[in-house]
Amino acid sequence: MGFERIDDLLKGVTADGSLHGIAATVVGRDGVLYEGAAGDAGPDSMFRNASMTKAVATTGALQLVEQGRVDLDAPVASIVPEFGDLQVLDGFDGDEPILRAPKTQATVRQLMTHTAGCGYHFLNDKLYRYCTEFGFPHPFTGLKQSISAPLVHDPGTVWEYGVNTDWIGVVVEAVSGQPLSDYLAEHVYGPLGMTDSTFAPTAEQRARLLPVYSRAADGSLVPSEIDLPRDAEWDAGGHGSYGTLTDYGRFVRAWLNGGELDGTRILKQETVELALQDHLNGAPLPEKMEPTMPELAKAVEPLPVPQGWGLGFHLYHVDLPGMRSAGSGDWSGLFNSFFWIDRAAGISGIIATQLLPFFDDKMVETILGFEAAVYAGL
Repeated sequence: MGFERIDDLLKGVTADGSLHGIAATVVGRDGVLYEGAAGDAGPDSMFRNASMTKAVATTGALQLVEQGRVDLDAPVASIVPEFGDLQVLDGFDGDEPILRAPKTQATVRQLMTHTAGCGYHFLNDKLYRYCTEFGFPHPFTGLKQSISAPLVHDPGTVWEYGVNTDWIGVVVEAVSGQPLSDYLAEHVYGPLGMTDSTFAPTAEQRARLLPVYSRAADGSLVPSEIDLPRDAEWDAGGHGSYGTLTDYGRFVRAWLNGGELDGTRILKQETVELALQDHLNGAPLPEKMEPTMPELAKAVEPLPVPQGWGLGFHLYHVDLPGMRSAGSGDWSGLFNSFFWIDRAAGISGIIATQLLPFFDDKMVETILGFEAAVYAGL
């Protein structure tokens, strides 16, 4: 297949100094179609998966759903009682937060679709003020208390990106009796041969970890002072894993193949199909995501086409011309890593650097060029 354009793209964007390192992989149902890297990145570079962890943690929870050990519509608090203590932050009365009980109890399904009411401090004004003025930890501190910040909406009313999948990880731990890292090692990483995927990189793996850079105001790249905590108190299902693009390629290939890879099945076909259907139940998606911390993320405006959320994945409901098909699932990671799973075309792509803020203009341009090159090369 003619993927030479991808090589040119990766080499060009690093040779001109726009990015310090970048890697990409394209997989089909039967194997790897392309792997490439440029700049400081190599074929065995380790990446902070950040929010690309979410799809893997959700896969672990879906296995428990298949086994009848987790009900998608069970209240989260029936499995993890401390979730029932969370109140909704309605705003502030002067300097005092206005907190109240949620009108309904969030379900496991709502955690998977980001409609449970949880938020992120770097994307929600109310939560940013609460964490800042009241000294409440945020997830980057590595403190597990961070996921117990107040809800920012009543469950089921609106899509809000937040610590929902961290709570999914806690659900997996409560039901399986294992730390999330051990559960995924036994039931996802191990069966799929994801030998470099971990929540606790070894010294050798850290030596392969692509450093994080930040985009300065003048467009140059400078080493970032922001990184994931080395000694987090919990296995963060929302952002805490590391791995290679080769590993993540094996994960998305299993989804392309309806839950099976190389004779090993991690999910049933019907579970994969269920997960890649819309589950928002009328809860609206935002027209724009405006960050409170510009050093972490730029504003994100979704394409003006029909979209939705499945169980762990963002979905496009229409074909994107020259790009992915309707029904494709996707997501991304804070350090500018991105993937999609196009089951209709039998193709998945992954592309990653390690750069802040998220949704960097040059990286977005590169992603679009990468996807167009993938489909042009088929």
